[in-house]
Amino acid sequence: MLSARELIIAPLVFSLSILAVTSNQYLRLQELVTAPENRSGESVEKDDQKNALRLKLLDNMPSFGYSNILSKWVYIEFLQYFGDDQQRQRTGYGLSPEFLKIVLKHDPRFLDAYLSLSVSTSLYAGMPKTAVNLMATNLQLLSPKLPPKSYYVWSYKGIDELLFLGDHQAARQSFIKAATWAREYDDPEAQKVVFFSEKTANFLLRNPDSKFARIATWSMVLQNNMDGKTRQIAIGEIENLGGKVVVNNLGLPIVIFPERD
Repeated sequence: MLSARELIIAPLVFSLSILAVTSNQYLRLQELVTAPENRSGESVEKDDQKNALRLKLLDNMPSFGYSNILSKWVYIEFLQYFGDDQQRQRTGYGLSPEFLKIVLKHDPRFLDAYLSLSVSTSLYAGMPKTAVNLMATNLQLLSPKLPPKSYYVWSYKGIDELLFLGDHQAARQSFIKAATWAREYDDPEAQKVVFFSEKTANFLLRNPDSKFARIATWSMVLQNNMDGKTRQIAIGEIENLGGKVVVNNLGLPIVIFPERD
């Protein structure tokens, strides 16, 4: 039980902590705007070291009941880190899971963080096992309706298991679970997830090495409203597997499967 003095001090400490993060964000944005494009490799590495230290501090910082706020602030930090293409080309995406681990620690129902985890950690950082383990841990805290559309987390998990880990059995079970949770909804978006998830699970049942299954899975990546770079990766992988991507009259990508698996 907190004393009256602690009840007053705790929010104040948290507010000051958030203010410090905000100040750091402002200074970082100024650095990005004013820094020359030919920053030295040493300077870039130091920035990543500072990020790693800040993440360690944030991971150990108590939330004082403001977990959702802290989660959102760290997610903003992640978006700026992930979006700094120039620096990521030099030092990679290795801190991505550290950002998102903190985000999900404080708000395991933050759905956008799971998509970011799949893309940044599995696709770009090359750490799919880390992403899948983090999703598996947090899925224990979710249910079909909480948060809404939580079936996507099973879908992201299946995508990573199939495309990046090559674990056909685990991927199939994840897609089956995604379809099961999505059936709790009757809207077109959820029904599309049911269709793609069941179709992919069936492909894997018939043939664990199915090209159709991989094309269907990359199609899910393509449908996830990601950045242009990720979309181009998905299209390239679909084409490498013998599929085609065309754009319909509504401007939406349509995947055409090859004649044979």
